[in-house]
Amino acid sequence: MRALRVLLVIVVILGALFVVGDRLAVNYAEDMAADKIRSSQGLEKTPEVSIKGFPFLTQVLGRSLDEVDAELGGVSASADGHTLRVDKLSAQFHDVTLGSDYTSIQSAASATGQAHISYADLTKAAGGDVKISYAGEKNGRSQVKISPNIPVLNSLEVTGSLTVSGNTVKLRADEIPAMCRAIPSCQSSVRSQTDHEWTLSQLPGNLKLDKVATKADGISLTASGTDVKLPS
Repeated sequence: MRALRVLLVIVVILGALFVVGDRLAVNYAEDMAADKIRSSQGLEKTPEVSIKGFPFLTQVLGRSLDEVDAELGGVSASADGHTLRVDKLSAQFHDVTLGSDYTSIQSAASATGQAHISYADLTKAAGGDVKISYAGEKNGRSQVKISPNIPVLNSLEVTGSLTVSGNTVKLRADEIPAMCRAIPSCQSSVRSQTDHEWTLSQLPGNLKLDKVATKADGISLTASGTDVKLPS
């Protein structure tokens, strides 16, 4: 009985050491992966990376990880001389294949991503003292209120729709008010302030945008991809 108790104690100690070693290894790998993602994506700040699954060491030996999550923070998209700031960007990679160095993410069977843009940043990106705010949804389309700066008209407000095409976010005014259409060049002036496109070139793993939705605090973007390749 004493020998059995000693054996059990040894097994518990070895198990604890394995768990500690496994966690130290995964923390090191997360730091290495974060540096790789930052350099490959050209990010200003190092992202937060979390490797899921246990034990980690056996996954590494097989050069395959169940899931890797990354919080990339903010990125920017530029168009027409204006910058659109994305204040939150995250991605989840599933069935990840590691590179030959065991630290770089080579590919993922599938991946998803989420991004958030505030109305304040959307307004700033539109330029020209244009104000953009929440307008809910209509007929399945995400909408915003746009208040362009037109000197000949006071308190002009139009409804705009947000859509995605590839990795480009598009904003278009649904309809120009009749009072503006009756004034020469008014319609073109409004369109120049309400219609914009911003391409998000820093989505991790070349994910493609799926959907845009308007929320009370900003717009939400979702992205996905399969057989995702990541630069090492």
